[in-house]
Amino acid sequence: MSDAELLKALKTRDQRAFAELVERHSSTVYNLALRMMGSPQEAEEVLQETFISAFRSLDRFEGRSQLGTWLYRIAYNASLMRLRKRQIPTSSIDEPLVGEEGEELPRQLIDWSSLPDDIALNNELHHVLDKAVEGLSPTLRSVFVLRDIEGLSTAEVAEALGLTETNVKVRLHRARLALREQLTAYFTASADVAGRPAGNEERHEEAYVRAL
Repeated sequence: MSDAELLKALKTRDQRAFAELVERHSSTVYNLALRMMGSPQEAEEVLQETFISAFRSLDRFEGRSQLGTWLYRIAYNASLMRLRKRQIPTSSIDEPLVGEEGEELPRQLIDWSSLPDDIALNNELHHVLDKAVEGLSPTLRSVFVLRDIEGLSTAEVAEALGLTETNVKVRLHRARLALREQLTAYFTASADVAGRPAGNEERHEEAYVRAL
Protein backbone atom coordinates (compact mmCIF):
# COMPACT_ATOMS: atom_id res chain seq x y z
CA MET A 1 0.00 0.00 0.00
CA SER A 2 1.01 3.58 -0.54
CA ASP A 3 1.31 5.89 2.46
CA ALA A 4 -2.10 7.39 1.62
CA GLU A 5 -3.73 3.96 1.41
CA LEU A 6 -2.03 2.81 4.59
CA LEU A 7 -3.13 5.95 6.45
CA LYS A 8 -6.71 5.48 5.28
CA ALA A 9 -6.67 1.91 6.58
CA LEU A 10 -5.04 2.98 9.83
CA LYS A 11 -7.79 5.50 10.51
CA THR A 12 -10.33 2.69 10.37
CA ARG A 13 -8.27 1.02 13.14
CA ASP A 14 -7.38 -1.84 10.80
CA GLN A 15 -5.01 -4.03 12.84
CA ARG A 16 -3.34 -5.39 9.72
CA ALA A 17 -2.53 -1.85 8.59
CA PHE A 18 -1.02 -1.07 11.98
CA ALA A 19 1.07 -4.24 11.78
CA GLU A 20 2.33 -3.10 8.36
CA LEU A 21 3.19 0.34 9.78
CA VAL A 22 5.27 -1.31 12.49
CA GLU A 23 6.91 -3.65 9.98
CA ARG A 24 7.87 -0.78 7.70
CA HIS A 25 9.24 1.63 10.26
CA SER A 26 10.19 -0.20 13.47
CA SER A 27 13.82 -0.70 12.42
CA THR A 28 14.55 2.94 11.63
CA VAL A 29 12.60 4.23 14.63
CA TYR A 30 14.54 1.83 16.86
CA ASN A 31 17.86 2.94 15.35
CA LEU A 32 17.05 6.58 16.04
CA ALA A 33 15.98 5.78 19.61
CA LEU A 34 19.09 3.67 20.22
CA ARG A 35 21.42 6.42 19.00
CA MET A 36 19.56 9.00 21.06
CA MET A 37 19.34 6.95 24.26
CA GLY A 38 22.47 4.80 24.08
CA SER A 39 20.59 1.90 25.68
CA PRO A 40 18.86 -1.01 23.90
CA GLN A 41 16.33 -1.33 26.71
CA GLU A 42 15.38 2.35 26.59
CA ALA A 43 15.35 2.25 22.80
CA GLU A 44 12.81 -0.58 22.94
CA GLU A 45 10.72 1.47 25.36
CA VAL A 46 10.87 4.51 23.07
CA LEU A 47 9.91 2.28 20.15
CA GLN A 48 6.82 1.06 21.99
CA GLU A 49 5.92 4.58 23.12
CA THR A 50 6.26 5.84 19.56
CA PHE A 51 3.80 3.39 18.05
CA ILE A 52 1.36 3.65 20.94
CA SER A 53 1.40 7.45 20.62
CA ALA A 54 1.02 7.19 16.86
CA PHE A 55 -1.97 4.86 17.19
CA ARG A 56 -3.63 7.23 19.67
CA SER A 57 -2.93 10.27 17.49
CA LEU A 58 -4.05 8.91 14.14
CA ASP A 59 -7.22 11.02 14.05
CA ARG A 60 -5.14 14.20 14.37
CA PHE A 61 -2.61 13.21 11.70
CA GLU A 62 -3.63 14.84 8.42
CA GLY A 63 -1.07 13.13 6.20
CA ARG A 64 0.74 16.31 5.19
CA SER A 65 4.06 14.60 5.88
CA GLN A 66 5.12 11.02 5.26
CA LEU A 67 4.24 8.46 7.91
CA GLY A 68 7.91 7.73 8.52
CA THR A 69 8.69 11.41 9.08
CA TRP A 70 5.80 11.67 11.52
CA LEU A 71 7.06 8.64 13.45
CA TYR A 72 10.61 10.04 13.58
CA ARG A 73 9.26 13.18 15.20
CA ILE A 74 7.29 11.22 17.80
CA ALA A 75 10.35 9.07 18.58
CA TYR A 76 12.59 12.12 18.81
CA ASN A 77 10.23 13.86 21.23
CA ALA A 78 9.92 10.71 23.35
CA SER A 79 13.70 10.35 23.47
CA LEU A 80 14.18 14.01 24.29
CA MET A 81 11.76 13.81 27.21
CA ARG A 82 13.67 10.84 28.64
CA LEU A 83 17.02 12.60 28.22
CA ARG A 84 15.72 15.69 29.96
CA LYS A 85 14.66 13.55 32.90
CA ARG A 86 18.20 12.16 33.06
CA GLN A 87 19.61 15.70 33.00
CA ILE A 88 22.81 14.50 31.34
CA PRO A 89 25.38 17.31 31.02
CA THR A 90 26.70 17.81 27.51
CA SER A 91 29.50 20.00 26.22
CA SER A 92 28.94 22.55 23.50
CA ILE A 93 30.98 22.74 20.30
CA ASP A 94 30.77 26.53 20.71
CA GLU A 95 32.72 26.49 23.97
CA PRO A 96 36.45 27.34 23.50
CA LEU A 97 39.18 24.97 24.59
CA VAL A 98 41.17 26.44 27.49
CA GLY A 99 44.76 25.59 28.42
CA GLU A 100 46.33 25.24 31.86
CA GLU A 101 47.06 28.96 32.09
CA GLY A 102 43.62 30.02 30.86
CA GLU A 103 44.65 30.64 27.27
CA GLU A 104 42.27 29.69 24.45
CA LEU A 105 43.59 26.80 22.38
CA PRO A 106 42.90 26.00 18.71
CA ARG A 107 40.75 22.99 17.99
CA GLN A 108 42.98 20.33 16.40
CA LEU A 109 41.82 18.41 13.35
CA ILE A 110 43.65 15.81 11.27
CA ASP A 111 43.27 14.42 7.77
CA TRP A 112 41.18 11.28 8.29
CA SER A 113 40.89 10.64 4.57
CA SER A 114 44.49 9.42 4.47
CA LEU A 115 43.91 6.65 7.01
CA PRO A 116 43.80 3.06 5.72
CA ASP A 117 40.40 1.38 5.60
CA ASP A 118 41.41 -1.33 8.07
CA ILE A 119 41.81 1.38 10.70
CA ALA A 120 38.76 3.40 9.66
CA LEU A 121 36.40 0.44 9.67
CA ASN A 122 37.50 -1.74 12.60
CA ASN A 123 35.33 -2.75 15.52
CA GLU A 124 37.20 -0.59 17.99
CA LEU A 125 36.43 2.48 15.92
CA HIS A 126 32.75 1.57 15.84
CA HIS A 127 32.78 1.62 19.62
CA VAL A 128 34.63 4.94 19.71
CA LEU A 129 32.18 6.42 17.20
CA ASP A 130 29.19 5.23 19.20
CA LYS A 131 30.58 6.93 22.29
CA ALA A 132 31.32 10.09 20.34
CA VAL A 133 27.80 10.24 18.91
CA GLU A 134 26.38 9.59 22.37
CA GLY A 135 28.41 12.53 23.66
CA LEU A 136 26.71 14.99 21.30
CA SER A 137 23.93 17.14 22.66
CA PRO A 138 20.47 15.69 21.85
CA THR A 139 19.77 18.46 19.34
CA LEU A 140 22.97 17.76 17.39
CA ARG A 141 22.71 14.00 17.78
CA SER A 142 19.19 13.79 16.34
CA VAL A 143 20.14 15.73 13.21
CA PHE A 144 23.31 13.69 12.69
CA VAL A 145 21.52 10.35 13.15
CA LEU A 146 18.67 11.15 10.78
CA ARG A 147 20.80 12.85 8.11
CA ASP A 148 24.08 10.91 8.10
CA ILE A 149 23.10 7.53 9.52
CA GLU A 150 19.49 7.02 8.41
CA GLY A 151 20.05 8.90 5.15
CA LEU A 152 17.12 11.30 5.26
CA SER A 153 17.31 14.42 3.12
CA THR A 154 17.82 17.81 4.71
CA ALA A 155 14.18 18.65 4.01
CA GLU A 156 12.98 15.40 5.62
CA VAL A 157 15.09 15.97 8.73
CA ALA A 158 13.78 19.52 9.00
CA GLU A 159 10.20 18.28 8.78
CA ALA A 160 10.75 15.46 11.26
CA LEU A 161 12.34 17.69 13.89
CA GLY A 162 10.32 20.84 13.27
CA LEU A 163 13.36 22.86 12.12
CA THR A 164 14.22 25.01 9.15
CA GLU A 165 16.55 23.50 6.57
CA THR A 166 19.11 26.15 7.48
CA ASN A 167 19.02 25.05 11.12
CA VAL A 168 19.46 21.44 10.06
CA LYS A 169 22.55 22.34 8.02
CA VAL A 170 24.04 24.37 10.88
CA ARG A 171 23.44 21.61 13.44
CA LEU A 172 24.76 18.94 11.09
CA HIS A 173 27.93 20.92 10.51
CA ARG A 174 28.42 21.36 14.26
CA ALA A 175 27.77 17.67 14.89
CA ARG A 176 30.31 16.63 12.25
CA LEU A 177 32.86 19.08 13.59
CA ALA A 178 32.34 17.87 17.16
CA LEU A 179 32.76 14.22 16.10
CA ARG A 180 35.91 14.95 14.11
CA GLU A 181 37.37 16.73 17.10
CA GLN A 182 36.50 14.00 19.60
CA LEU A 183 37.99 11.33 17.36
CA THR A 184 41.20 13.16 16.49
CA ALA A 185 43.02 11.65 19.47
CA TYR A 186 41.94 8.14 18.48
CA PHE A 187 43.17 8.49 14.91
CA THR A 188 46.38 10.17 16.00
CA ALA A 189 47.20 7.24 18.30
CA SER A 190 46.11 4.61 15.77
CA ALA A 191 47.85 5.95 12.70
CA ASP A 192 50.65 8.07 14.21
CA VAL A 193 49.69 11.06 12.13
CA ALA A 194 50.23 13.83 14.69
CA GLY A 195 50.75 17.19 13.03
CA ARG A 196 49.29 16.21 9.64
CA PRO A 197 47.30 19.11 8.07
CA ALA A 198 43.52 19.06 8.21
CA GLY A 199 42.75 18.53 4.52
CA ASN A 200 39.35 18.69 2.82
CA GLU A 201 36.31 18.72 5.14
CA GLU A 202 34.09 16.58 2.92
CA ARG A 203 36.73 13.84 2.76
CA HIS A 204 36.92 13.86 6.57
CA GLU A 205 33.18 13.43 6.86
CA GLU A 206 33.15 10.53 4.42
CA ALA A 207 35.80 8.72 6.46
CA TYR A 208 33.82 8.55 9.68
CA VAL A 209 30.39 8.16 8.06
CA ARG A 210 31.70 4.99 6.35
CA ALA A 211 32.64 3.65 9.77
CA LEU A 212 29.14 4.26 11.14
